[in-house]
Amino acid sequence: GGHQITANLFNVFFQRSEQSKDSVYFRDGVRQIDFVLSYVDDVKRDAELKAERRREFELNLRKTGLELEIEDKMNSEDGRTYFVKIHAPWEVLVTYAEVLGIKMPIGESDITRPQNLPLSYMLGPVKLPATVKYPHPEYFTAQFTRHRQELFLIEDEATFFPSSARNRIVYYILSRCPFGVEEGKKKIGIERLLNSNTYLAAFPLHDGQYWKPSTVPTHVNERYILHKNWARFSYFYKEQPLDLIRCLDLSLQTPLFFPEPHCSLGSAEICDPHIGGQMIMCPLCDEVCDYWRLNTTCLHSNRDGGGFNHLFDNESTVFFAIFMGIWVTLFLEFWKQRQARLEYEWDLVDFEEEQQQLQLRPEFEAMCKHKKMNPITKEMEPYMPLFHRIPWYFASGVTVIFGMALLLSSMVSVIVYRLSVFATFASFMESEATLQSVKTVFTPQMATSLSGSCLNFIVILILNFFYDKVSAWITKMEIPRTYQEYESSLTLKMFLFQFVNYYSSCFYVAFFKGKFVGYPGKYTYMFSVWRSEECDPAGCLIELTAQLTIIMIGKQLFGNIHEACQPLIFNWWRRRKAQTNSEKLYSRWEQDHDLQVFGPLGLFYEYLETVIQFGFVTLFVASFPLAPLFALINNIVEIRVDAWKLTTQYRRPVAAKAHSIGVWQDILYGMAILSVATNAFIVAFTSDIIPRLVYYYAYSNSSSLSGYVNNSLSVFLIEDFPNHSAPLEKTDFTTCRYRDYRNPPDHESKYVHNMQFWHVLAAKMTFIIVMEHIVFLFKFLLAWMKPDVPKDVLEKIKRESAFLAEG
Repeated sequence: GGHQITANLFNVFFQRSEQSKDSVYFRDGVRQIDFVLSYVDDVKRDAELKAERRREFELNLRKTGLELEIEDKMNSEDGRTYFVKIHAPWEVLVTYAEVLGIKMPIGESDITRPQNLPLSYMLGPVKLPATVKYPHPEYFTAQFTRHRQELFLIEDEATFFPSSARNRIVYYILSRCPFGVEEGKKKIGIERLLNSNTYLAAFPLHDGQYWKPSTVPTHVNERYILHKNWARFSYFYKEQPLDLIRCLDLSLQTPLFFPEPHCSLGSAEICDPHIGGQMIMCPLCDEVCDYWRLNTTCLHSNRDGGGFNHLFDNESTVFFAIFMGIWVTLFLEFWKQRQARLEYEWDLVDFEEEQQQLQLRPEFEAMCKHKKMNPITKEMEPYMPLFHRIPWYFASGVTVIFGMALLLSSMVSVIVYRLSVFATFASFMESEATLQSVKTVFTPQMATSLSGSCLNFIVILILNFFYDKVSAWITKMEIPRTYQEYESSLTLKMFLFQFVNYYSSCFYVAFFKGKFVGYPGKYTYMFSVWRSEECDPAGCLIELTAQLTIIMIGKQLFGNIHEACQPLIFNWWRRRKAQTNSEKLYSRWEQDHDLQVFGPLGLFYEYLETVIQFGFVTLFVASFPLAPLFALINNIVEIRVDAWKLTTQYRRPVAAKAHSIGVWQDILYGMAILSVATNAFIVAFTSDIIPRLVYYYAYSNSSSLSGYVNNSLSVFLIEDFPNHSAPLEKTDFTTCRYRDYRNPPDHESKYVHNMQFWHVLAAKMTFIIVMEHIVFLFKFLLAWMKPDVPKDVLEKIKRESAFLAEG
């Protein structure tokens, strides 16, 4: 009998050990773990203070009704970490569900989901199985009231509240639970305890392992379902299981648009040896650069039907720029409707902003010496007078201005690099006989442009790293009152820094390069040393395209590699350090403890990345029609990388609700308006379309573009060159050509802008005004016609209200 009892006890202990290895329950196998805290014994002088804080905190948690179970350090794998497992019993859940206004099901919805949408049979391959897309039936919901529990569909108290609601409730309690009185002040909240290293971590558990389903029939492992249907790269073409993710959709796809090939009449003039081959062009730099023949740029020419630049600089670019201005408006209007639909489906229609965001930051409380009565709550609250904050605001403002100046000076230094190396490339390629065959493809301008763009990208990455740190530091210096103020202030700074960092070089190429060069004999010089850059003979558009390609694709590649590798390396290192007592059981809470922290700013950086990409797609799309395609490819990869990260490499984030994407929506609207102006200016001033159209309709004798090349190049008398800028070698021709509309040397007002220059300028300004008016008119019409909330969502909200009234 004794042996039998011992065997039974051993079996029970063995089963419990096996179960604890992958369990999300307390030792009894019944109570679910809703949150985990971890800490180690501190040997420093404040160890006793920390132990007292923990004892007081855990005592107060128990007073609120939470149940705690502590795992001794001897049971942990590293032999030094304690784990506090927290369970919220039914009474606590119903009390705080009412406090937080959590909406719960009161009846199954009698509105059927839309079936057999138009073209749905074509979308079959991208659809997920119905059980994954809609894991739960659609319910009518109402804010939970503990005194009217009979209204709600409570079949099983253990599973009624989903794990996201449970961990949100526990975190709400943790963030408000006091842990003692120090220096006459009541100290509260888990965040303070984490900041002071009293606890190492506080996190909710994942539902289970990501590589296998749950073995408990009543417990669904949604992490496994997500990993299988969301995080697999082989599912790149599938839609996302949004009801399982319950976070904002990053897969807002951009339409693809390819410019139509179009060959203009007279396009072969540059390549024609009898036309382009006979035109002697003025040197592109002083002294060391030589005269050159126009047909050497044949391959890149925007006027040549086969040239690279003609892919992006043709008549369809005008329609594409207008189309993209309208598309941005459509995108944002559809996003509003999508947001309204998600707001209803995720029970956020009557949601008031999360209290956590409006909670005072511990850093603010610590710095405050004054108190003031809150007129709403009638309670004394920490208060900082304005005159105490002014020095911090001043320091913050100075730092931001200094940062902007540094960003702009880095851009100027890259311009100086391009100016100084152009002459070197030109003289080297001129002198090297072996490079003569390459010159038709790889000109000094292209060599300078590509090396300058790569250098610029490296500078951008370095500055980004520093400004991440600087922005967080100066935002803390301002001592924002609430988490919401902190995030808004940080968002503004980070967006400003990144906007200037990523786009300044593109703005320079698009709107400044080649616009203020002067003319032969009277060039403009930067710092009186370097001659201003001229555009490539094929125009500046090809250079802007190269700049955008390198920066946009480089950023996307670097971002995805960094996002994938960083957590992988950190987690491997943590596990390597942790696995000292390998015979011990590696429990669920320890596995999650060794993962990366998603952090309160995890989504902030995702939004920032998406908004910067949105800028590349919209602000300069007239010069780079392939930008939407690259953005789409990046988003497909990014979605799966983020999904893999969140399901395998990061701890489960604490559930938090928000109405919308907040301040980011205003930023997107601002960029959409700016994009209309930038694309209009790119078409007018950076591309060659308007001058061609003016020539075609006003100056051509044959109603064609024949003779356009000769018309667009002015004549300069070589003997008018100052000594310091003329090439050293003697020549047997008397004139050279340059791109501009100026009077010839024999004119009484020689080298002054001619009438055609003013006609072209007037046409450019007219185009900008007309394009902006067309796009903005469409934008306002669309915003007026399209409701922010779709009709079917409004009907569902009304039906839900009627159902509640009936109940």
